[in-house]
Amino acid sequence: MVEFIEVKNITTLANLASEIWHEYWVEILTPEQIDYMVENFQSENAISNQIENENYIYFFINVNGDNAGYIGLSKKQDLLFLSKLYIKKEFRHKGLGTKAFEFIKNFAKENNYKNIILTVNKYNTNTINAYKKWNFHEIDSVVTDIGNGFVMDDYIMEYCL
Repeated sequence: MVEFIEVKNITTLANLASEIWHEYWVEILTPEQIDYMVENFQSENAISNQIENENYIYFFINVNGDNAGYIGLSKKQDLLFLSKLYIKKEFRHKGLGTKAFEFIKNFAKENNYKNIILTVNKYNTNTINAYKKWNFHEIDSVVTDIGNGFVMDDYIMEYCL
């Protein structure tokens, strides 16, 4: 059974994020950049700040009582920003991403959003293909300086409800 549970325990989320990021990104990013990004975007302090100051809401993707992944959404004035959609390795390629996206679309509809926007690393081919399969389309590309000599080299993709 798959459930989407609003995150109340930020420590649990930060630990899950660190686990997934250190497993997932090793093919694309250096270990130093992964550590830097986890600390600055997915640590307890970063997540708390996002929730308190950036209108974020996080959900665990829970499968039979196990946190298999998580979703991070930022509610903007005119669009929903899909900031995070991560699934643990052992749960990938089992349809969870598609179920998560259905949940995100329903969340967007319930909150009267017409568009979902996301950024995705240009070298994250499998994820880009998944988003295209879900009818996202590329609307721009951007290189963002995130400090410490690191950049995020992303496509911006949009889904219209």
